[in-house]
Amino acid sequence: MAHPSLVSRILPIAACAALAAALLPPQAVAQVRVDTPAPAFTATDSHGHSHSLSEYQGKYVVLEWHNQGCPYTRKHYVSGNMQNLQREWTAKGVVWFTVISSAPGQQGYVTDPEENAYLAKMHADPTAVLMDPSGNLGRLYGARTTPEMYVINPQGELIYEGAIDNRPTPDISDIKGANNYLTDALSEAMAGQPVATPYAPPYGCSVKYGD
Repeated sequence: MAHPSLVSRILPIAACAALAAALLPPQAVAQVRVDTPAPAFTATDSHGHSHSLSEYQGKYVVLEWHNQGCPYTRKHYVSGNMQNLQREWTAKGVVWFTVISSAPGQQGYVTDPEENAYLAKMHADPTAVLMDPSGNLGRLYGARTTPEMYVINPQGELIYEGAIDNRPTPDISDIKGANNYLTDALSEAMAGQPVATPYAPPYGCSVKYGD
């Protein structure tokens, strides 16, 4: 029988995940859960280079779902918070993929040159930006919002999914003092500790998938 403290930790996570899935259209329901193997993928970045998850076995990988025009995303970019996180963790060997799953004709869709210009303007520093106009990668992972964060460990298992922090607002002033779940997950995992919060309900703008 599971220890009562473990059950009390798992049940709220499962309830939140079930509620989030119930609110999604069928094509976007999450196909992946924490503590299970992360789905394999191959995607092309904004410079035309191909990346496969299998190439990065042995490294931590962050997936950050992104939409330039989303106020919740802008909160973390205008403030410089997301760029600081990108630089901090890539300097420690983490592979950081920003992912854009907005479909052509939908809000948030950008071309490769437009995204590269945005990266330069915002001084963003991910490993690469994966362009996902088909929505295949987003649906594979069940990405629901921008921003939404996923952390994959060196063994290829998903160890965190959900919100970047515990302040679900577009207000820049809320970044200060927020509990950053992404930082917590990476710090705990790299220290050989279990991730205390492996799931937090994501917040932000809905991912603008095509039909």
